Amino acid sequence: MSNVLLSIKTDEKTKQDLREFAAELGVSSTAFVNMVIKQALRDRRIVLSTSLEPTPYLEEIMRGAEADYRADRDITHTKSKKETLAHLDSLMSK
Repeated sequence: MSNVLLSIKTDEKTKQDLREFAAELGVSSTAFVNMVIKQALRDRRIVLSTSLEPTPYLEEIMRGAEADYRADRDITHTKSKKETLAHLDSLMSK
């Protein structure tokens, strides 16, 4: 797939703010704009918010985890860092 140039006009402060924000995320402003465009096209929606909002999929997982927690089901209780790491190692070796 070849790249094409997409030009937009904005003021200098917005351009600089975008560069700084993208840098905080560890990407270039071009990569950031491409990510936003691709997400909007994929999801067919635009979310303009600085607050974090879980997706419906994540909300479903969170409800299941909360139900498991309330029922003390599928919950591992550890008492120390060493015990926790040993438990995680055992899960990874399965």
